[in-house]
Amino acid sequence: MLYLLPAYLSENSPIEYFAPSIKDIIMNVDHYFVENEKTARKVIKFFAPEKKQPELKLFLLDKYSETADLKEAQKLMKEGVDFGLLSEAGLPCIGDPGNIMVGWSHNNNIKVIPVNGPSSFVLALIASGFNGQQFSFHGYLPIDKEKKKKEIQNLENVVNKTGFTQIFMETPYRNNQLLEDLVKFLNPNTKLCIAANINDPEAELIQTKTISDWKKNKPELHKIPAVFLIGK
Repeated sequence: MLYLLPAYLSENSPIEYFAPSIKDIIMNVDHYFVENEKTARKVIKFFAPEKKQPELKLFLLDKYSETADLKEAQKLMKEGVDFGLLSEAGLPCIGDPGNIMVGWSHNNNIKVIPVNGPSSFVLALIASGFNGQQFSFHGYLPIDKEKKKKEIQNLENVVNKTGFTQIFMETPYRNNQLLEDLVKFLNPNTKLCIAANINDPEAELIQTKTISDWKKNKPELHKIPAVFLIGK
């Protein structure tokens, strides 16, 4: 089986936010596909402190991975070894390359089991006050300045024409620059929701304001996990 396991969005997330079954799965599974080994070990320790870390066998699955790079893991799965799949934060396969092994599993009759947990963009969407019936998640915007400007303006046009909420992210160390670009390129009356430090009881920030209001008081978002939404 391939278990799609949630990771916390914040290290300060209360354990009560998560299903007890996650610990049971981790205690019984030693093999994992992970986006980042250090993060994965911390997440596993968070859910199951008793799990013996030396027993873990971690296989790197990042944006550069291809199924051909994972032949050892695939052989083990075909022999009946259960695996877990962990993202760096939230649910796997959203904003990360976990779908590579999920697709392979379907093609090879490996049962895929999604385990309930937090998704940053879904939590941001339901807390934004925007349209939750029709929306698009775009992942990361282009790094190139001109391409980013064009994409931001395209997203705003989609919202104005359709009312569909537009959701996107940025690498945390570039959040402040993205916010500067948003307030620069979007219409002053356009509504923007910023959802940062989601699930952190002490530091969570989720607010929806017009661009003109954000210009007056921009939050400090450097190296803070955040989701951005444009909507009505």
